[in-house]
Formats: sequence, structure tokens, C-alpha cells
Amino acid sequence: MGANISSIFMDPATARSLFGAFAVPIQQPPRRPTLGDLPESCVAPILANLDPVEICKLATLNRACRGASWADFVWESKLPENYRALMERVLGVEDADGKRISKREIYTRLCAANTIDDGSKKVWLDKTTGGVCLSLASKGLMITGIDDRRYWNHIPTEESRLQLGRTAKRFGRRICNTEHVHGWDKKPVRFELTSNGQYASSQRFLNDTGKWNLYHAGDFVVHKDNDASMTKLKFSMTQIDCTHTKGGLCLDTVLVLPSKFRERLKHF
Repeated sequence: MGANISSIFMDPATARSLFGAFAVPIQQPPRRPTLGDLPESCVAPILANLDPVEICKLATLNRACRGASWADFVWESKLPENYRALMERVLGVEDADGKRISKREIYTRLCAANTIDDGSKKVWLDKTTGGVCLSLASKGLMITGIDDRRYWNHIPTEESRLQLGRTAKRFGRRICNTEHVHGWDKKPVRFELTSNGQYASSQRFLNDTGKWNLYHAGDFVVHKDNDASMTKLKFSMTQIDCTHTKGGLCLDTVLVLPSKFRERLKHF
């Protein structure tokens, strides 16, 4: 009897530990699966159907999307078919198979404005579409009399495109001197373009003074069955007329862009 009574009046601290050992645990509700639970192998094919900007945005969503955004096949589908030739020509890298450089890094590096041919050209990929873009500076063009200072001068400027009149700043404001502009409204200028047997031409009067203008020379098609890296392009702008002189024309850049950018160029 005494032993039974002593077992009832136990130390409170000991009792709490014993009762706690026999307590029933609270059941937690099962956790619902989230996008972060998807394996990267499932997320990557989804990202491959998005454009590069959307891929980069989703990469910040969770760890699975971030890891999937580095999959080579996701970015290889965004690169142009001749990206290996671009890597060698623009970046001087021959190994473009992802062994040393991931396809995502290749895309990122090619999207920068890479200068080639002693600074006369710039090549880049459009970040949204992956289209190849080329900018050819005036010093890279073959211009009649370009080395004769009686006809042409190299004028450093932060502006670009084609305009009539010389731009300057006065009291911090942009002005354009049209004093020497003459002759361009007499006859139209002819733009001609040839590429792998394709030919395009157009004519325009140059009479819009005081601002830069973009003039459409023509379109050409790069066929997939041809080697895109070997596409040859010849461009010319001429106005041959011996009855009057011409002056005041500023020529800056020739742009070669995907034709789908035509609407975008209106606001360039």
C-alpha cells in the first residue's frame, strides 16, 4: 500500500515529463505542391516556348525555374543557325558547343553590340527575337571621293542616321545648319541592293532638312538551305547628274535588320 501511495505523489517536474511523453501530436495538414516542386526537366521544355525576355523573368520565380533557365536546349532554340560562325567572328571563340560556354552565356554575349572590322561594323542579336542585326559606319563604306576633303569630311557626332545639314549645339540647344544644302531635291537618289541573286531598288527625294532620316533601300531573304554565314550583300546609294552640284549631305550608318523590325524603325 505504501508503495502505491508514493507512486501517486510524484515530483511535479517528473510528472510533466511523463505526461508529455504520452501526449498526442497535433496533425499538420498536408502541404500542397507548388511550382517550385516541379523538376527542372519538366520546366525547361515550357521555357523553350517563351521568348528570351520571358525566360529571364521566370528565372527569378523559384529555384526550379532558375535552374531550368540554364538548359542549353532552351537557348539553342533562340540562337540563329549561324551562331557558331558569329561566335568565331565576333567573339573569337571557336568552341560554341556548350563545353566551355553555356548557350545562355553565348546568347547574352552576342546580344551586346560587338565591334568588328576595326570598328567599322557592329553586330548584335535582338534580345527579344534573336534576330541578327548589323550596323555599318560611314568609314566602312566605299564612298566616291571620301578621301578628298573638298567633298567629304569626317565629323565626330553622337547622333546617327542620314540627314541634310550639319548638326551643332548653340547655348546647349541642338541646331542644324542648312546653308550648304543644295541639289538633292532636283533628282531622286537611287538605292540598290543585291544579295545572292536577289535585287531590290527604290528612289527617294532627299528634301527633309534639319533631322536624321532612315531610308529603306530594300529587302532580301536568307534561305535556310544556304549557309547563312556566307550571305553576300551589296548596297549602293547614287545620284549621278552633271547638270548641277550637290552639297550638305551627312551620312552616318547603314543598318541591316530583320524585316519584322520595320514598324519599330519608324520610332528609331
